[in-house]
Amino acid sequence: MKYIYISFTIKLSCGTKKIHGDIKSPSVDVDEGDNMNNLIKIQQKLIPQVIELMEKRYSILRQISLSEPIGRRTLSNVLGISERVVRSETEFLKEQGLIEVAVSGMTMTQEGMDLLEELKDIMNDIMGLSTLQEKVREKLGIKKVLLVPGSYDQNPSLIKDIAKLGSEYFLSILKDGDVVSITGGSTMLEFSNAIKTDKKYENTTVVPARGSMGKDVVSQSNNIVATTSKKLGANYKLLHIPDELGTEAMKTLTQEPQIKKTLDMIEKTDVLVFGIGIALEMAKKRRLPEERIQELIDKDAIGEAFGHYFNKDGEIVCKLNTVGIHLDTFKKTKENIAIFAGTQKAESFIAMTNINKNISLVTDEESANKILELLQ
Repeated sequence: MKYIYISFTIKLSCGTKKIHGDIKSPSVDVDEGDNMNNLIKIQQKLIPQVIELMEKRYSILRQISLSEPIGRRTLSNVLGISERVVRSETEFLKEQGLIEVAVSGMTMTQEGMDLLEELKDIMNDIMGLSTLQEKVREKLGIKKVLLVPGSYDQNPSLIKDIAKLGSEYFLSILKDGDVVSITGGSTMLEFSNAIKTDKKYENTTVVPARGSMGKDVVSQSNNIVATTSKKLGANYKLLHIPDELGTEAMKTLTQEPQIKKTLDMIEKTDVLVFGIGIALEMAKKRRLPEERIQELIDKDAIGEAFGHYFNKDGEIVCKLNTVGIHLDTFKKTKENIAIFAGTQKAESFIAMTNINKNISLVTDEESANKILELLQ
């Protein structure tokens, strides 16, 4: 019997690439995806070391792509792998033409990026992500779950991969002519930065899902809307008013023609992209008075969405006089994409699914496991 090192072939758009290691296994010709999956299942049972090596190298490639340029020591700390192992594995990846090594750190080659993309679905199966995605979807009863392997709590740079996955799903369901609403926040900022498309959505309009909140202009809805619309080649409308207003100010400003046009457009939202807010954190960002914060604590508020604070059952316990999208619009929107990272937001997201099941979730693996743990 002929032997090769890890016996599978990855077909890339730029040609065919063999990935080999220092463990032998029977040679098998692989041309179709089904044969590839069958081969990997066989190797998982007969030669599990092959799969472990594949996972390790895939994780190293992913982290370099997220953090490039990155040094070996930093990579070692982030992944929890010894510097000796990182050195030998990155030397191998360099020899394969998948990464480049310079004084400034390691970076991906185009061939390396292509390989990562080709391996994504296969690695999701190997690492159990496909099964986990379906478990979480079924348990919550929501539309779709997409996961990035790893833990944001342990590796905050994972937010870039989560945002990229969210942007890819967003582009896959976006139709020219849709009205897109986007909330603010650091996660949404990463989402807008991750969007990459050559297609022009000339009949699409992007609008902020809420007014301005906080002092960080960069992560406010208006800025994120402007960035997103530019990348899509779409139209946009801004909302130049604070998120929360007094009753009289609300009545006056919302009748101003330009503001009213934007608010009317928000009500026609087809695709809503939003992050998850923890009740007390959002209350502090809004600088609510202490007595109001205590009220939220007394009423067991755990989550916030569009100016509404809700408990674990999805019951509204407090409503603010906010500008932007409302819960009624959220409930009737065709596509709702929730993107968050970190286990501390899992409980808030579960509560939100008690308000609306028509949600597609994008998050990290550990947060998904936390959701299942909380639902036991």
